Amino acid sequence: MSEDTENNGANAMEDAIGEDDWAAAMAEQAIAESTPAAPAAVPAAAQIFQNFGGDPAKGSVMNELDMILDIPVQITVELGRTKLAIKNLLQLAHGSVVELDAMAGEPMDVLVNGTLIAQGEVVVVNEKFGIRLTDIITPSERMRKLGR
Repeated sequence: MSEDTENNGANAMEDAIGEDDWAAAMAEQAIAESTPAAPAAVPAAAQIFQNFGGDPAKGSVMNELDMILDIPVQITVELGRTKLAIKNLLQLAHGSVVELDAMAGEPMDVLVNGTLIAQGEVVVVNEKFGIRLTDIITPSERMRKLGR
């Protein structure tokens, strides 16, 4: 067996293990949210998103939405921002600390194609970082921010 084949097999096994860990974390979150002591559950999708019209029995809405489901979007989780002069940027070396405008413990911003859509907290599952969404920006809030 070649080294590349062994590496590909090991990578595939790590991916499968990682997916199982994420699935377990998601299941744990669902259980935690379904207990009575949990905070108010996130409203169902039907309550958040408006009906686009059409007869659902005919599937016309789904046919229209199917066209956009495969469009790729860029999701960015932003830890914070800062501005540096070029001379300071060129002085950065391994181990340098860059001060960001965000405070420790503040929620991270989740941006889709540069637009803030949610905030969340960092989670670690099997030594990989992820983000648990804690607040989703409503469409009206997004429109209000665009108007500024």
